[in-house]
Amino acid sequence: MTIIEDGQKELTQVLYGEENVMKAYTSFIDKAKARIDACLDSNGPSIDMGVKEYHDVLIHAIKTRGLRFRYLTEITKENISYCKELMKLVELRHLDGIKGDLSVTETEYMTSVILRHAQPHVQVIYTNVKAIVEQQQYLFETLWNKAMPAEQKIEEIEQGSEPEFFNVVLDHTRAAEIYLDLSKSIETEALLLLPNSKALIREYKLGIFENLAYASSERKAVVKIMCPLDNENENIVKWLAEKSPAIQLVTGNTSNSTILIVDGKKQFLAELREAESDTFVESIGFATYSNSKPTVNTIRSFFEMLWDSRLLNEKLKQADRIQREIINIAAHELRTPTQAILGYSDLFYMKPDSREEAMQVVARNALRLERLTNDILDVTKIEAQKLNLKKETFNLNELVQAALEDAKLQIANCDNIEFVSNFKQREKILVDADKARITQVISNLVSNAIKFTKRGKISITTEVRADNQAIVSVQDTGTGIHDDIMPRLFTKFATKSQTGTGLGLFISRSIIEAHGGKIWAENNDDGKGATFTFTLPLAV
Repeated sequence: MTIIEDGQKELTQVLYGEENVMKAYTSFIDKAKARIDACLDSNGPSIDMGVKEYHDVLIHAIKTRGLRFRYLTEITKENISYCKELMKLVELRHLDGIKGDLSVTETEYMTSVILRHAQPHVQVIYTNVKAIVEQQQYLFETLWNKAMPAEQKIEEIEQGSEPEFFNVVLDHTRAAEIYLDLSKSIETEALLLLPNSKALIREYKLGIFENLAYASSERKAVVKIMCPLDNENENIVKWLAEKSPAIQLVTGNTSNSTILIVDGKKQFLAELREAESDTFVESIGFATYSNSKPTVNTIRSFFEMLWDSRLLNEKLKQADRIQREIINIAAHELRTPTQAILGYSDLFYMKPDSREEAMQVVARNALRLERLTNDILDVTKIEAQKLNLKKETFNLNELVQAALEDAKLQIANCDNIEFVSNFKQREKILVDADKARITQVISNLVSNAIKFTKRGKISITTEVRADNQAIVSVQDTGTGIHDDIMPRLFTKFATKSQTGTGLGLFISRSIIEAHGGKIWAENNDDGKGATFTFTLPLAV
């Protein structure tokens, strides 16, 4: 567009292509009389210092014509090296959040909407319309007066400090950019509170969770997320668990705000305006962004209070569920031996000739009741983290042999099972452990093997590993471990047996882990039976 005003030809053009833009840029600088002012986003310094053609034009204008340049840009960790070089040539100041690019001289104005890192411009708008030039000169002066010296900003970045700020952000698109950038900066910790279940989906679309997962898995940052959970967002929860299992996620109540606290230093808060919106930008009202220490600490304390409250609530629910499970299992398991004891106690008096048989049944079921009672007591101690160990140094082989002899007594009248010990009792494997508890573990594993082996062989092996760990393996040729049970084998109430509480392996795992060892199980390669193995540290 060309306008003739007061005898002066006023021109506005849109130029495309690197070659045309470069010619216009060179002409723009050549026509400048004394000074050029420019606003650049964070990519701008990489163009003037990283693209040879632009760098050469800048150097030529300064050295041969003495032109003065004033540059405004956003100085970041990523472009700090370019900015240091640029400072040697121009007067440079920092201003947060500058977008796009504008350059203005005494008589001309040029702008580029899109700046690419260390890439030439591909499109610019040029004008020498006086009113527009004067407007842009005023705009630059206003921004220039608000900006801070580049030296100060660079020092803050290099020293890891920055001045306190508290910004109210009314532009929703800008708020989303700040939110996303903040999630990318996580180094040690991120605390995220989301207002409703739909927010989990909105944040996923925005890219927040990709950044949280990266911080958790790659930087080992602690990430805590509190959000109402339901069927609507369960797929996002599964994705998050698979992407980064270390992320902690608890369900929370609905609220009016999104809160993100990063590294205990910065916080972002956005009010929820449209709860059912599909995008983050549409859902929020005004937002605040701050690194003010009192503000961050206050919001962090609020988050931690809510977090602890939700964890306590979850623990109470879990304790109530465990209590009901134990009561149900105990009631079911207690009924059988109790009925046997009562029935055979009556028989003891009614049929004197059957007293010996009745006493044997009563004694056997009394032992079963004792084992069940002890298991329930052990589980309550484990859940309360009060499983106390009385450690002493002893020979593990002697303990295993004694447990094996006790197991043989359990099936004294059964010729269908052969016991094999793959170790020499006289060889010492010394461990520092609770003797009674390790006996309990071995007895549990052997009893388990007997229960699922109607005919075959049960073998116990001990050995010492190179990493100063003792290994005990119990192998059987029974039915093996069912596929449904394998993933939860060592959890409470996991059993395929018709006679058992499913507490034995859970208790065994807790005992071994309390000693600093590990326990695991696998089906045998030949498809016959399974092998249970645990480790214990050797005595020093």
